[in-house]
Amino acid sequence: MAGVTDRPFRQLCKQLGAGYAVSEMAASNPRLWATDKSTRRTDHDGEMEPKAVQIAGADPQDLADCARFNVDRGAQIIDINMGCPVKKVCNSWCGSALLQHEDLVEKILHAVVGAVDVPVTLKFRTGWNRENKNALRIARIAEQAGIGMLTLHGRTRADGYSGHAEYETIAAVKAAVGIPVVANGDIGTPEKAQWVLEQTGADAVMIGRAAQGRPWICREIDHYLRTGSHLPAPLVQEVRALMHEHLQAHYAFYGEFLGVRTARKHIGWYVRDLAGGEQFRRAMNLLESTAQQLLAVDKFFESQHSFGERLQYRPTVPEALAA
Repeated sequence: MAGVTDRPFRQLCKQLGAGYAVSEMAASNPRLWATDKSTRRTDHDGEMEPKAVQIAGADPQDLADCARFNVDRGAQIIDINMGCPVKKVCNSWCGSALLQHEDLVEKILHAVVGAVDVPVTLKFRTGWNRENKNALRIARIAEQAGIGMLTLHGRTRADGYSGHAEYETIAAVKAAVGIPVVANGDIGTPEKAQWVLEQTGADAVMIGRAAQGRPWICREIDHYLRTGSHLPAPLVQEVRALMHEHLQAHYAFYGEFLGVRTARKHIGWYVRDLAGGEQFRRAMNLLESTAQQLLAVDKFFESQHSFGERLQYRPTVPEALAA
């Protein structure tokens, strides 16, 4: 998730139970490797292992060179992105747009696998639209090319993030190949994670949007899968401390000016389902310094103690109607 899974966020997710976290997309174009954005996206200094870098592009040689470049900088796993549905990416024939060209997919996978001596994985979608779903063929091409693991998002490129994930395709891919398969898409609760694993036979689940503002979902899912019971909601004081840790690392990573601005979305995600969260987000977005942001976050979470010692999430619309 570009703009989300930077090093501070990945580190926090790993601390909170994620067994694996992949970097933001790194462009394979060598002219972009030294830019500030690309340098930050592939910065793993002090990060918990395994260190995985996701690369994106459409030229087999560029992708192979990019993989070598990142392995030389400490990457222990290379993940190839053929799943991003964003127009900016697909218009360059990268991401999920590549699924329209199976011959090019095969060339890319062979080139990258042959370029490095670390595991290479593939993130992809079920096809480029509902009429042209080719996940099974892509999966078999990947296995034959030496890809070590597949992560399949249960939507086509044309679906974007709308509708519901199609887990039957993930199940079919899992049944067709002998390498690990990770299920991705619409997994936002421990119960849903267990259900998806049971329905697809997948070896693991990957969490994306559900971790935004709620990185402890990783430990909640892990605990539920191991015990069948739920962890209680996190303590207000714990979340306050986690946010401080996250924000301090974020500011150190981006610097004062950029750090304040890029932290706004993370803070907004943390508070969006809490009482007073929307009003706080609007006021916080006007703050211009890291000190002001930290003070505002402290005051907001101090106010949450009035609802109890643990976070009290507002019910979603379906939950409210059911009540």
